[in-house]
Amino acid sequence: MKIRMFSAMLAMLLCCIAPAGADDHQSDVIEVADWLDFESVGDPQISPDGRQIVYTRRYVDAMKDTMKSSLWIMDADGSRQRFLIDGSNARWSPDGTRILFLGADGNGKPQIFVRWMDDEGAVSQVTRVSVTPSTPTWSPDGKHIAFVAIVPAKDNWNIKLPSPPEGAEWTKPPRILDRLHYRQDRVGFTDPGYSHLFVVPADSGTARQLTYGEWNVGAQFDGLFFGAGLDWTPDSSRIVFDGYDDPAHDLSYRRSHIYSIDVASGEKTQLTEEEGYWLGPVVSPNGNSIAYTGYPATENTYAMPRLYMMDSDGSERRLISESFDRPVNNLFWDGNNRSILFTAQDEGYVNVFRSDLSGRVTPVTSGKHSVGLVSMNSARRVGAGVLSSAYEPGDVYTFSLSGQREPTRLTAVNADLLEGKTLGEHTEIWFEAEDGNRAHGWIVKPPNFDPDEKYPLIFEIHGGPFAMYQGRFDFRWQAFAAQGFVVLYTNPRGSTGYGEEFSLGINKAYPSVDYLDLMGGVDATVAEGYIDEKRMYVGGCSGGGVLSSWVIGHTDRFAAAAVRCPVVNWISMAGTTDIPNFTFSFFDKPFWEDPDAWLETSSLMYVGNVTTPTLVMTGEEDLRTPMAQSEEYYAALKVRGVPAKLMRFDSEYHGTGSKPSNAMRTLLYMMSWYNQWTEDGEVEPEADDEEE
Repeated sequence: MKIRMFSAMLAMLLCCIAPAGADDHQSDVIEVADWLDFESVGDPQISPDGRQIVYTRRYVDAMKDTMKSSLWIMDADGSRQRFLIDGSNARWSPDGTRILFLGADGNGKPQIFVRWMDDEGAVSQVTRVSVTPSTPTWSPDGKHIAFVAIVPAKDNWNIKLPSPPEGAEWTKPPRILDRLHYRQDRVGFTDPGYSHLFVVPADSGTARQLTYGEWNVGAQFDGLFFGAGLDWTPDSSRIVFDGYDDPAHDLSYRRSHIYSIDVASGEKTQLTEEEGYWLGPVVSPNGNSIAYTGYPATENTYAMPRLYMMDSDGSERRLISESFDRPVNNLFWDGNNRSILFTAQDEGYVNVFRSDLSGRVTPVTSGKHSVGLVSMNSARRVGAGVLSSAYEPGDVYTFSLSGQREPTRLTAVNADLLEGKTLGEHTEIWFEAEDGNRAHGWIVKPPNFDPDEKYPLIFEIHGGPFAMYQGRFDFRWQAFAAQGFVVLYTNPRGSTGYGEEFSLGINKAYPSVDYLDLMGGVDATVAEGYIDEKRMYVGGCSGGGVLSSWVIGHTDRFAAAAVRCPVVNWISMAGTTDIPNFTFSFFDKPFWEDPDAWLETSSLMYVGNVTTPTLVMTGEEDLRTPMAQSEEYYAALKVRGVPAKLMRFDSEYHGTGSKPSNAMRTLLYMMSWYNQWTEDGEVEPEADDEEE
């Protein structure tokens, strides 16, 4: 395989993104530049009459180096697909005459809009709030829209600074903080305030605040606000929602309750009693019951969300899915009031399941794919979601709620891009770690793979750590494979979707035995006989940065590493991240009581073992795994004389690929770095045929 240095890779990229007509060459494999034309779909919403589906398409705006969203509409059989309007988060009104959606006002601020679905297609702006509204939800009578927004807190400071002289340029006042959680990745510093529930007339008007006080609507994960789980009762008189009305909310971790509020009076009732993390309530069609997910309070690092139910007044609370050892998410009541549909991760794939009220779970969809239930029409017994498989990027599908037929594909947004492309072969593997633990992963081989050749290996490790790689199409893996790499990705202990015990395999011990699983996956791949063991590379971002830095501190079998947005020092991480409680949850005691435990699982403490050339990559504005983590690691590598480079990505928070240009840079820099190294040392680049 030809060794390419970055200059050549960059030249290739620039060539590929040249204006149309500049080069008629069409590659027969995935190229990095194809990312500019790659689209994704999401959030398909079936109309109340079941005849139409509105969905979101996301695409690259290469001129502004950002991703954009627009709403499209089609008939329920996939025909008559057409652009509707720029925006996202579309929801049909109960009578099907309108949709609400999130769009930008004249000042570029997100607001709630309503579009009439008649031939005229009139659009009206419903909200005029200064902060971003989230989770907009129709009342069943179609008269109101509920949403959640941040309400600024009052400034209790009252100092009288002398007036500056005319023309003076004084500094800004200090940012005064008195909360543990005062910033959020991809948001920055958050203004003091609390998330609260509002209702607004659907035909526009003044939004009315329903909840008040120094607490938050929404089951926040370690102080991070992503909206709230909320639902209306069928008579439109009450709203049920998750949140945490407790004076200790700022210091509490994985704590929330389910509440009900009377829309007319504002009277709020707490429905759950047991301390825990309770979220995502949905009201049954007859209004008698509420289904929700969550788990009781625990000191374990991980807990599996399960299906619970209670009567509408909060009585008769009970666990439903006790025998189903998979995480339950995204609940929907069937129209018969006797069963609940949900999605669940299951051994590297995602499918839709049904539970009756006794807890008997049966599959609605099955197969080696990832499918999410997004909306449903009980009358027509059909659901809509996005499905992706090994060779197919995500598209909108419908499927029978009874599970009697295979899902039906309605879109093919990347068919033009993939036409004529040869994809790398995608193979599922199961393997054993050194201690006998059985783990799961996948191998992606280069197009036109020859088993008699030897190929370099890229081993990618997922973040979380409580997450799950899926056996579905991934642009990155195919781009790597197209450049002649074999790609390995696995789900070591700690991953979700394999049962609670498997996820708890790293409880209060991260990293630890997950390293054995990682190496077991590498050993199994090498045993296939087509890997060049002198050209094996390891990388990962976030939790993958944790483990890739851990790997190279415990073995020298990799020729190079790309450690991205890592945590290498748990002690310094706890005081600088936007998720401090999550960080503390990995340990039985705080670091001031037991610093040794924190240091024993910090990759920085093993940097003295590292000989692997290491590329460290992090966003300049990362608040999740702050840049200081990468700086600490890079400095230690340089002091030791280990070949290392630090890349600080401009305009990036956590991760290095939110900007399309940075997403491509990440892949290109990684491949360039890997191509420079073998286990024996640095590789001299081959001269290109043409001067670049």
